[in-house]
Amino acid sequence: MIYLISPESKQYKANLHSHSTISDGKKTPQEIKEMYKKNGYSILAITDHEVPRNHSYLTDEDFIMITGYETYIRNNKDCIYDIYDKEVHINLFARDPENEAVVCYNPRCCKYLPEEEKEKLKKVGSQKPREFTVEYINEYIRTAKENGYIVAFNHPWWSMADEADSLAYEGFFSMEMCNYGSYLISHLEYNAALYDKMLLKGKRIFCHSADDNHNSRPADALNFDSFGAFTMIMPKEFTYDSIFEAMENGEMYSSMGPLFKEVYMEGNKIHIECSDVERIMVFTGSKKPKSQFANVGETINCADFEIDDRAKFVRVSIVDKYGRFADTRGFFRDELEF
Repeated sequence: MIYLISPESKQYKANLHSHSTISDGKKTPQEIKEMYKKNGYSILAITDHEVPRNHSYLTDEDFIMITGYETYIRNNKDCIYDIYDKEVHINLFARDPENEAVVCYNPRCCKYLPEEEKEKLKKVGSQKPREFTVEYINEYIRTAKENGYIVAFNHPWWSMADEADSLAYEGFFSMEMCNYGSYLISHLEYNAALYDKMLLKGKRIFCHSADDNHNSRPADALNFDSFGAFTMIMPKEFTYDSIFEAMENGEMYSSMGPLFKEVYMEGNKIHIECSDVERIMVFTGSKKPKSQFANVGETINCADFEIDDRAKFVRVSIVDKYGRFADTRGFFRDELEF
């Protein structure tokens, strides 16, 4: 028996993408921490644009802050936002919470800090102008990893990312399955199709979801951008190092609401237990996933499937009555031994 999600693993709710008043968010780091803790979260990364900050002063015995920031590479040398042009956004998460290094610093991108603060930033890697090419983006990812970060691919639909380019990027540890802020804009930022194409290409990439909240609207607004998508992380211990290790090893899953309780493989059979949902699916790289539906007006919370010998990978997806998804990462055959 091989557990994909063990019932013995404690799950901690995390938002790995948020913005504060340090860049373009409307709430302070302290306010964001308090609102997420109040709503059942245990882990938060404040990922302000081009400004890595160590927020561990907000960590307490029940809540851990992850150091990170968001960077972007645009299709023009001046890093100007264009609603009709493509770009790439990347979240960097620091192995050492005190790491506040800016990778491949570009003053045109770092637009939220006053000049005196920009001068104080620790800068690593080349400071040549950023280039919107696969080669440069892969170089950027390598530089970030060499300087103590793991890097995630953010909201590819909103970024108008070319599929060919997305499949050519190397070194992302995970991709945002759902970026809730972008999902509110279009309902298209649920990226399972792109994720499965990455898995079919053999990419060992994980998936997670996050709010990307800026909190510019009130909590009772339909387009309030907090608490809509999250990641459940399963560390061995509730410490920064253990949480980072769990993220790096894919011991986490993506959700917009439903929860997994237990998923295991035994031989070529998979068993799934979860919160009440209307549909349980297992994707294997074929045209047709394995599926079990609830009867109309009812729900299900477990399913069993047989995985055929031609399966390229195994990935479980569940959907609740509100149309909200939860997804495991893709597991390859050599991880499952079937």
